[in-house]
Amino acid sequence: MSTLERTKFRLRAHPMALDATLATGVLVTMMASSFIDPHGDDGATWGAHTPNVLSLTLMVLSAAALVLRRRAPRTILATTGALSALELVASDPRAPVVMSAVVALYTVASATDRPTTWRVGLVTMTVLTACAMLVGPLPWYAQENLAIFAWTGMAAAAGDAVRSRRAFVHAIRERADRAERTREEEARRRVAEERLRIARDLHDVVAHHIALVNVQAGVAAHVMDKRPDQAKEALAHVREASRSALNELRATVGLLRQSGDPEAPTEPAPGLARLDELADTFRNAGLPVEVARADHGTTLPAAVDLAAYRVIQEALTNVQKHAGAEAKAEISVVRVGPNVEVTVLDNGPGQDDGPGRDDGSQEGGGHGLLGMRERVTALGGTCTTGPRYGGGFRVHAILPVKNRTAPALGDSA
Repeated sequence: MSTLERTKFRLRAHPMALDATLATGVLVTMMASSFIDPHGDDGATWGAHTPNVLSLTLMVLSAAALVLRRRAPRTILATTGALSALELVASDPRAPVVMSAVVALYTVASATDRPTTWRVGLVTMTVLTACAMLVGPLPWYAQENLAIFAWTGMAAAAGDAVRSRRAFVHAIRERADRAERTREEEARRRVAEERLRIARDLHDVVAHHIALVNVQAGVAAHVMDKRPDQAKEALAHVREASRSALNELRATVGLLRQSGDPEAPTEPAPGLARLDELADTFRNAGLPVEVARADHGTTLPAAVDLAAYRVIQEALTNVQKHAGAEAKAEISVVRVGPNVEVTVLDNGPGQDDGPGRDDGSQEGGGHGLLGMRERVTALGGTCTTGPRYGGGFRVHAILPVKNRTAPALGDSA
């Protein structure tokens, strides 16, 4: 920081010292000007005039008043204006006391609004010029009288210009701060949405595959001694389910990588094209699953395709975990007008009415059905879940074929 910048910073930090410095400079200027005769034979002549005691007193008082110009600008303007008018009327030769009124008028104009500047400036110019022309010792048409009108007018205009520029700069800074806050809020909102989406994906992957691993591991432990071949087959299913879970987890975590990290897996996100494969994994775990589709020829957006797959996956996982050993599941995917309807039914009585089959709102409840509804709602669809009449459970989702959501709400591979 240069010496000049440090000086400016210190003066701004101590406005009273700045005003005292300004008042001293005005007093020195008025004192020096009072010794000059602008109408000498050889032009402006130094030492031709000598200010009297009244002029010296008025100059000192008016300059001292400027020290308080920031605290009470209108009062200081009235004070310096009155002292200037007294000097214009009573002193001959004149001393430039009006200079203090010019500074005070500039201060009022820079600290108030434009209508106030116009009113105060017009009154100040009129009063001082009238005193100089009508009562002063010089002729009304004297150059000094016209100079009073010009200097007061320029002071009011300069103060108004400074005030306007200060307001303009403040407005620009305020808009920049507001835009920065808006960008930060938008970034936080997008981060929250992305975290929620990844949390739903992780829940779907972990809940589905770990449930299958748990079932197959239980089967292997039960038949290990009596039927080792069946135990070996169950362990193979465990390995396959765990491999699939790892692959999907790797793909999901790959979304969190930075630009300089190693390349993430490029395997496409699962969709209804893999519905038969999904059903086979549950059949291998001992859950009878029937699939009926009437959506052939329908091309779904990636987000809708993934949401339909995740709804079916979560519903079958809940059937596997909570519907009982004798339960069966039925899946139907139907194109109805502009929508695709996905329905998963089971006929199991249920092992209990625990958290796995509720909406996740109870204490200790799961997040599967809640995440399912959030995923469908984000795409502009609806999802209803609940017990069936006569026993069992029903999951029904209606997804628009042409979703109108922003990319941030969808899922990407």
